[in-house]
Amino acid sequence: MDTDTFVGVVKTEVHDSGVREVLEMLERPPGRKPHERLVELSEWFRALPPSDRERVCWIVELAVHSGVFGLLAVLDGVRAIESGANKGSLELTYSRGAERQQLTSPSNDFLHDIYQALTYEQVFGGSAGKR
Repeated sequence: MDTDTFVGVVKTEVHDSGVREVLEMLERPPGRKPHERLVELSEWFRALPPSDRERVCWIVELAVHSGVFGLLAVLDGVRAIESGANKGSLELTYSRGAERQQLTSPSNDFLHDIYQALTYEQVFGGSAGKR
């Protein structure tokens, strides 16, 4: 697995599914006895006019994007998780059998840049509520 494939999987399995799951929870809280807070949010969301519901969808998309982008920036080492002069580094490696692929290294493109290229139009250029 290379960095492009990894980020593509992160986009579909974390970003897209995260947005979809939150919006589904707002429409129909899951479980036999959903948490009271989620029920209240769902009632509020479903009472909104369509244009406001679309804005909430966009906010959910922005929030998921921000979280994933930030995590990938941390993995890339461009967002600090430590202070001081003697900072450590993170390494992300994909392994399957004898195959080992370093996904974060100075010779690879940054994961957060690849992610931004995959998601920019979806997050910033169109309607998040239309899936």
